[in-house]
Amino acid sequence: MSQHVVKLRVNGEDHVLTVPFRRLLVDAIREDLGLTGTKEGCGIGVCGACTVLMDGEMITACLTPTVFADGHELTTIEGLAEGEELHPLQRAFLEHGGLQCGFCTPGHIMAAKALLDSNPMATEQDVKDWMVGNLCRCTGYYKIIESILAARPATGNGRRS
Repeated sequence: MSQHVVKLRVNGEDHVLTVPFRRLLVDAIREDLGLTGTKEGCGIGVCGACTVLMDGEMITACLTPTVFADGHELTTIEGLAEGEELHPLQRAFLEHGGLQCGFCTPGHIMAAKALLDSNPMATEQDVKDWMVGNLCRCTGYYKIIESILAARPATGNGRRS
């Protein structure tokens, strides 16, 4: 199988990887870069657990070949906090009970970040519509929605996003 060299900027750091053409981005993130916050839940792009941002846009890493990310900037859940200071969305999920087992939480937070970056004052209906592709088996969604809504002022008032 032929190998391809890809250059990625992940969470502000440059990486050069040599990967097979069919290597999925979720595997490169988790196995090659050791960033295990991104999860693979379904492997067919419907659960949202593998959600990361590529150039600020939400993508499913379980469907994206790593070679498609060549030259792009990726943000994973590990790239949101600044040292010990959690991102407002991470803090809101903790404070408002938007997580339980935590498996789907990174994908929910990354999808919510994409939403609030594009619409900082998203309504409850906006959140419901946007998050439809992110599944959770534990929380029943109300706490997730509440967490995202709680992060709006912190994300939309000039603080880092």
